[in-house]
Amino acid sequence: MAGRIRASDIEEVKRRTNLADLVGDYVTLKNAGIDSMKGLCPFHDERSPSFHVRPALGYYHCFGCGESGDAFTFLQRMDHLTFSESVERLAARIHYVLTYEEGGERRQDGPNRARLLAANQAAAAFYVSQLASEEGAAGREFLSQRGFDPAACERFGVGYAPRGWNHLTDHLRKQGFTPQELSQAGLVSEGQRGVYDRFRGRVVWPIRDTSGQTLGFGARKLYDDDNGPKYLNTPESPVYHKSQVLYGLDLAKKAISRGKRAVVVEGYTDVMACHLAGEEAAVATCGTAFGKDHIAVLRRIMGDDAAAEVVFTFDPDEAGQKAALRAFSEEKRFTAQTYVAVAPGGLDPCDLRLHRGDEAVRELFTRKTPLFEFALRQAVSRFDLNSVEGRVNALRAAAPIIAEIKDPSLRPGYTRELARMLGSELAEVQQAVRTVERNPRGRGEYGPQPAPQQPWGDAPPEPERPRIGLSSLRNAPTTWLERDALMAMLQQGEAVGSDLLQQAVTAQVREPNLRVVRDAIATALPALGTPGWLDTVLESAPESHRGLARELAIAPMPQRRPELIAAYARDVVISLLDRDLLALKQELLARHQRIGDASDPGARRIQQQLVALEAARRGLREE
Repeated sequence: MAGRIRASDIEEVKRRTNLADLVGDYVTLKNAGIDSMKGLCPFHDERSPSFHVRPALGYYHCFGCGESGDAFTFLQRMDHLTFSESVERLAARIHYVLTYEEGGERRQDGPNRARLLAANQAAAAFYVSQLASEEGAAGREFLSQRGFDPAACERFGVGYAPRGWNHLTDHLRKQGFTPQELSQAGLVSEGQRGVYDRFRGRVVWPIRDTSGQTLGFGARKLYDDDNGPKYLNTPESPVYHKSQVLYGLDLAKKAISRGKRAVVVEGYTDVMACHLAGEEAAVATCGTAFGKDHIAVLRRIMGDDAAAEVVFTFDPDEAGQKAALRAFSEEKRFTAQTYVAVAPGGLDPCDLRLHRGDEAVRELFTRKTPLFEFALRQAVSRFDLNSVEGRVNALRAAAPIIAEIKDPSLRPGYTRELARMLGSELAEVQQAVRTVERNPRGRGEYGPQPAPQQPWGDAPPEPERPRIGLSSLRNAPTTWLERDALMAMLQQGEAVGSDLLQQAVTAQVREPNLRVVRDAIATALPALGTPGWLDTVLESAPESHRGLARELAIAPMPQRRPELIAAYARDVVISLLDRDLLALKQELLARHQRIGDASDPGARRIQQQLVALEAARRGLREE
């Protein structure tokens, strides 16, 4: 498609986009005041919410890492889009038809993400159609044997990749996709004779992001003559990063956010079985171990509620035990409580539903065990406790697990339990746990590892420039008033009124950084009341202070009651002006005192000025 997107269309898309709804696809937001919502920042790891969204203003800002911007910026950062792609995505979201100006050139800074997503979406539709074909009977039989009827397959978008080398390739090329685009999307592989279908003769599951866009696929082989792996996933691509996606999250996010509970299972069919049985908070990793990026994704949706739960299911075999211990090594990244659920007989959720019904699946997650308890028992089970060496090694492996328990009140009880399991003296086990607590770097495979040392001869990293934000301001009452007054000017400028703002931007501001923002507001005053008011202020400020200006425009104001916010804004701006008038009054009184003679002409002029000053102060309050 030729040309640039028309500027007026960009503004219209931005105006029509509800930023809270957009961000809410990625982050659970809670009310934080008038036109203010907050949640865990999606751009850095944090325990307390510092990410604020102002829907009416159309801006977000994180007071922890400093990330800020509008709806376009958010999509660019979250989904690695170009600016044009983010505009196109949002336009499609609100069903707005964009107009492109002829003659302009669209920049291509690498693969066109929108095209790759479109190719994946077209491939998903193709696979679904093939599941209903004559050849797709093998896929339908596989799914039916696992308890999934056509309605279940439709719900999860399950499809079938036909045998042969170029069915999907030919289909998508007829739709205008190039071999290069198909290769970049991970839909085809490349050989000496060109590209060919990556998935052949397999049941296929689409892997989607939280907004429902297909990023990649997981495929399970069906035929004995297929020499490939049992499960084959889309390779890493510009749109698919396996360490950052969870299968089923698009369907599970509402249940996770509402119930503050996530269930992490091991396979695509397990996710389907859990959802169909009523456990709609189930998700699965996609061909990789559960790691810190997955934790970050879940935390953004659940929020950091200490009462929240994350329940893992693992196979009871050796691989499942290792997966449990890997999950425990990352457990402290959760504020939520973590558990493990293992079905009787080692059945996974899919087999459990098939053989014992939906109720058995639901009961599986009510019989959960704390993750640290499961990890403790698994660690001890690896050693021969009938030998001295085995008991010593088991203690070395298990003591760090107890030391890692988040709730310190539970540690004494599990210390006694470990002593019982090992047949060791309680004092010996207590000493081992205390040693690990005092020396966190010695926690071995379950604890955090020391940071790597800087190699000799390498130049030290350049120090980051300090970010100018609210946290940079001096902590003093005079600064608090200046800060709150500027927040009122930016957030409630129309309520304050242009006449009062004209006076306020001339008021003395002693904090140097706030003075810069005040000057930017003064420059932008002609734009007051327009949709681009804040943008004009930001453009008027030096780049070094735009972050501070944005924070002032987004930070929650002290007054939270909507019916009082306008009056509060005017009052705090008047207080800033009144401070100037009071300072002038003190100066006039001092001059009058130095003259000493009330009949002196200079003293009479000062007296007149004092009367006028008091009238001006009363006038401020009476406006």
